[in-house]
Amino acid sequence: MIPKEILQKVRHIEIRTKGLVNDLFGGEYHSVFKGRGMTFSEVREYSPGDDIRMIDWNVTARSNAPFIKILEEERELTVYLLVDVSRSGHFGTVTQFKSELMAEIAAVLGFSAIKNKDKVGLILFSDHVEKYIAPKKDKSHILRVVREVLFHELKGKGTSIQSGLDFLMNVAKRKAVVFLISDFIDDGYWKSLKLANRKHDMIGIRISDPAEENVPNLGLIKVHDPETEEQFWADMSSQSDRDSFVNVIREKWDTFEDECGKNRFDVIKVQTDKDYVEPLMTYFNRREKRY
Repeated sequence: MIPKEILQKVRHIEIRTKGLVNDLFGGEYHSVFKGRGMTFSEVREYSPGDDIRMIDWNVTARSNAPFIKILEEERELTVYLLVDVSRSGHFGTVTQFKSELMAEIAAVLGFSAIKNKDKVGLILFSDHVEKYIAPKKDKSHILRVVREVLFHELKGKGTSIQSGLDFLMNVAKRKAVVFLISDFIDDGYWKSLKLANRKHDMIGIRISDPAEENVPNLGLIKVHDPETEEQFWADMSSQSDRDSFVNVIREKWDTFEDECGKNRFDVIKVQTDKDYVEPLMTYFNRREKRY
């Protein structure tokens, strides 16, 4: 039996995202993410002006008259939501945790996909793959996806984006659209990301909190590292210490963005203190013009 508070939270996200999907993301999603290509539909008799390269020679030989192949777009896609559920997501200093924002974005993308009759799969990872849900395309399936992102009982302590990507490469045999949703606070995953990016249509969604780049003066505080479970004291009253922390974070993100540019890996930046609609729509619009 699923607890009542979990069902209420999932229902709240469903209601909030349903309007966005119907009014904004449904059409944008369809125009941005194309099908796998063209597939055979039927044959018809050749008419003057038809492309002779489309002649079906087997049917033509049997009929003693030229016939051509009719193709149509193979629209159905498979979408994977590759979501970081490590403990660093249990952080937020404004209105919500990063993990809650990840779940809402996953809901918008999932409902947009099934609205366009695409299948959606889920891979949750921490320092290993925590959960895999095979692709399906019905509403109850997406609600389960949202529930798992929000309330999955975490077992791992660290983060390994590489483990999630390597698992994806094993289960997704055909090209898929993959949304990698994470704060990207990890190292050692670029080799796997390059391989996945060549095979699949990869889009990163980086979740951050303003306190990670603009540390407030909180005085002497006890800090709990959710990844390692370690606790230590930090003096946040020192401007120089705060500046040093911010510089380390900025250097990390500068390196991350350089790697994204080198490897043509698209990343949408979303913050816990801002609406995620604008960055998603901006990306969809820019991508549509690009393609």
